[in-house]
Amino acid sequence: MALSLHQAIIPNWLQVLGAVDGLIDKAEDFVKAGSADEKTLLEAHLIDDMLPLAYQFKSCWTHSHLALLGAREGRFSPDMNPYPEDFGSLRDMIATARETCENTSEDELEGLAENDMIFTIGAKLRLEFTVQDFLLSFSNPNLYFHSATAYDILRMKGVQLGKREYLGALRVKQRAH
Repeated sequence: MALSLHQAIIPNWLQVLGAVDGLIDKAEDFVKAGSADEKTLLEAHLIDDMLPLAYQFKSCWTHSHLALLGAREGRFSPDMNPYPEDFGSLRDMIATARETCENTSEDELEGLAENDMIFTIGAKLRLEFTVQDFLLSFSNPNLYFHSATAYDILRMKGVQLGKREYLGALRVKQRAH
């Protein structure tokens, strides 16, 4: 059975974004327990040349919410605004991303799949995709990369997380009763 673009993207993104919500909750609990300062934790990064935790969370919003908006417009450029500096704002961004996914219908996404999609970063980079290839080969791996990096930063800082927190809510088969 062939999957639609919607089936290949949206349920997985909702799973990842749900897990990211959980990571934000765990990070906030870690701060509330006195184990870290919010600003210090949100500025933590794995290595000096890598962007911090807050950026990783913001990028999950970028590569889901903004990617879907871009798919509708046929154009995507990364958001260059500063990342939020508090858990509440990051949580709101992820809620917006989840809402955008939930409000993207299969018919709409299938109707956009073969449309042209232009990715730009100012005048220095321009890549041409179809919407389908942009979502599958650019946004999808970026969403996983940034969620995994957020998980890794939190683990490195001592937040008690396991693989289950990274995976989020699995879509297991429901048994009839």
